[in-house]
Amino acid sequence: MKMTEELRLIDPTEGLREEYLDYIEEFRQAGEVEAPGSGWHAGDTFESLIGRIRDYARGRNLPEGWVPDSTYWLLRSSRLIGACDIRHRLTEALTDFGGHIGYAIRPRERGKGYGTTMLELALEKARDLGISRVLVTCDKRNIASARVIQKNGGVLDSESHSQRAGRVTQRYWIEPAEGSEGT
Repeated sequence: MKMTEELRLIDPTEGLREEYLDYIEEFRQAGEVEAPGSGWHAGDTFESLIGRIRDYARGRNLPEGWVPDSTYWLLRSSRLIGACDIRHRLTEALTDFGGHIGYAIRPRERGKGYGTTMLELALEKARDLGISRVLVTCDKRNIASARVIQKNGGVLDSESHSQRAGRVTQRYWIEPAEGSEGT
């Protein structure tokens, strides 16, 4: 069975509140401050977080300098494995660091191929949004992420010290072909 048959990207939903909170707590316990899909603000309720995610996908109530972005959760059965954000267009800042797609796999599920599959599924969503050429960036030290990007057809375009990220960032372009497998 292909892993993509077991996994699916879904829109965030109120019905997975406890699973989402467990997901975020796992990142905190691992000492990781931020992950895609974790835009929790002080005073938020889970419902307000879901509302904000929906607004951002529609380009509503965006913070200054932000572009519309769609957040998806990667599920295996009802287990939240990872999350990704797809920015609908690039700004100069996103070209420097961030790109079109950001993604993260929960710490205990890493090294199992989920990142490769999630990026493959995210590329399909990007194509559905009309993004024909996708920029994905990663920290040069994050060899696992670079491999995920390369397995999905990423071609290294450049690397430089990102002012925004404060470290060396690699920039990969992926041209999602219609019906491509990506791996």
